[in-house]
Amino acid sequence: IEMKNNVTEFLLVGLTKDPAIEKIVFFIILIFYIATILGNMLIIVTINKSSTLRSPMYFFLTYLSFSDACLSSTTAPRLIVDSLRKRKTISYDECMIQLFTGHFFGCMEILVLILMAYDRYAAICKPLHYLTIMSKKVCRILVELAWLGSFVHSIAQIFIALSLPFCGPNVVNHYFCDLQPLMKLACTDTYVLNLLVVFNSGAICMVSFLLLMISYTVILYSLRNQSREGKYKALSTCSSHIIVVLIFFGPCIFIYTRPLTTFPVDKLVAVFYAIGTPLLNPLIYTLRNKEVKNAMKKLWTRPVISTVK
Repeated sequence: IEMKNNVTEFLLVGLTKDPAIEKIVFFIILIFYIATILGNMLIIVTINKSSTLRSPMYFFLTYLSFSDACLSSTTAPRLIVDSLRKRKTISYDECMIQLFTGHFFGCMEILVLILMAYDRYAAICKPLHYLTIMSKKVCRILVELAWLGSFVHSIAQIFIALSLPFCGPNVVNHYFCDLQPLMKLACTDTYVLNLLVVFNSGAICMVSFLLLMISYTVILYSLRNQSREGKYKALSTCSSHIIVVLIFFGPCIFIYTRPLTTFPVDKLVAVFYAIGTPLLNPLIYTLRNKEVKNAMKKLWTRPVISTVK
């Protein structure tokens, strides 16, 4: 316990040590973060207020947008503030909270993407039984299980982090607290713990990615017997999902499936999945989805029309 208490705060290296580049980082991340929050909140409000977006797909999309907003909020605000500070300190407790929330909402996003793939599979491959398979009760239970799964994953991560003894130094070579950079500071052999992290985070990323790719392959294969119009609509929806899966899982697999090794590019890759992806998701789902775009037009032009009258 004494060894752990030797470090009460960590010093984050940040994305760069160049003051000029840090100013650029400040403006870019600030714009990204504001756009992410506004974009995802817009999707959540539109789906909740619209009478046409009542299918399970949009029910899951609200949770994906919520996870995106929260995932971005775990790292972006601190990165924005730290880019203006010379000394980027974070307390031990804040570090553990950031680690927990980052993994919680990251895992939540993965599980919601799996639920969305399952929904598309049921809609395209089992259309006659779709309403039974994806009833409101079933959807609620699936989301509750996703919350539970995310909590279990994060508890495992935080348990590993809390078991690490820190005797100093306390300089974390990252812009936020994550297990790999923290394990490099631990004054104990972390080989087994590294393998546990790969087994936990790495396995979740790889298994989920393979599961999603297999499910979309089955979905696309089953489209061969559908009409041209049905094929186009299904392909339009599925292609949005596949794009989101690829841009989210690519960086995750790159970072969390490598035991004992870190690269300088890891920080930029982490920016992409923790800050970039939550911004891209609302753009992909709105730009490629006519139903969402039409619902947004109806919802946001109505107040304008009423005020003009």
